[in-house]
Amino acid sequence: MTNEKLAQLAVSALKKEYPKAECSLNYIDPLQLLISTRLAAQCTDARVNMVTPQLFKKFKTVYDFAKAQPEEVEKLIKSCGFYHAKAKDIVNMCKMLIEKFGATVPSSIEELTKLPGVGRKTANLIVGDIFKKPAVVVDTHCMRITRRLGFHDLKNPEKIEKILRQALPKEESNDFCHRLVLHGRAVCKAQKPQCEKCCMNSFCKFAKINQTT
Repeated sequence: MTNEKLAQLAVSALKKEYPKAECSLNYIDPLQLLISTRLAAQCTDARVNMVTPQLFKKFKTVYDFAKAQPEEVEKLIKSCGFYHAKAKDIVNMCKMLIEKFGATVPSSIEELTKLPGVGRKTANLIVGDIFKKPAVVVDTHCMRITRRLGFHDLKNPEKIEKILRQALPKEESNDFCHRLVLHGRAVCKAQKPQCEKCCMNSFCKFAKINQTT
């Protein structure tokens, strides 16, 4: 089966299983999503959503964050883990947004990845959710599930992104990645995948191997 055919089947199955595809991080503007996504590195979205209300109450604009001392930010994000690095990145990214991008969040992956602490995963999320451009967010759920489905046998996020961009319909790619997160949490878990209840078990490489062993 080609990756394009596999993508067609996976998109269709996941759309039926999870009609509502959206980011699980709470935000009201591009800057909030950018900061929330940085906080979500090696942290659950649920934890980030518990932390950000107080954070965004204290620091309301890009200028507020840029003027802050990292230690001020650290106090509010400590429970997200790696708070020293995250606070430093948040302050410095806001400084760069002001200095290089007119205090606005840029709309391209190339520009976004110039910001401190922003990799392609975060950049794709911003580009897809905020600017509605085709995007492929390769997080741990995406890597695991697309590997099990049979799209690839890789661990390099950038290479996986390239493969999925070629296989997925552009208009479906962003929602597809959101649905993979929902599916990874509910069914295709890292340790105990529940293949018997998976909406994709009829064409999943991993499920077929497990069924015959």
